[in-house]
Amino acid sequence: MPHFIAEYTDNLDSQADLPGLFAKVHQVLGDSGVFPLAGIRSRAVRLDTWRMADGKHDYAFVHMTLKVGHGRDLPTRQAVAETLFRVITEHFAALQAQRLLALSFEMIELHPQLNFKQNNVHAFLSNQAG
Repeated sequence: MPHFIAEYTDNLDSQADLPGLFAKVHQVLGDSGVFPLAGIRSRAVRLDTWRMADGKHDYAFVHMTLKVGHGRDLPTRQAVAETLFRVITEHFAALQAQRLLALSFEMIELHPQLNFKQNNVHAFLSNQAG
């Protein structure tokens, strides 16, 4: 953990630069000292069927979620979320100046007993460093 998920409208395919956003997100999360690098994952979900507002204009949106494991206090989570939302809004600022674009972001803390994982990437990265 964490997992960053961006759901985006299909009319943003050529404009959103989601790989660029993901690079920034991974940098922020990795530099935060809060999350292990091996657990950071990002993915995009393209929405081909959607409607926004009155449907009369070329609207677009990106809804982003950061799912994090349990155990970090609220001030820590809030600081990371605020930093990440600044990066998100900066990333989309030029595009939002050109078109109708709604951005939303939420951080979700997963339940400690109902979150299951198996991951060998942590050990791999530790061995690479040594």
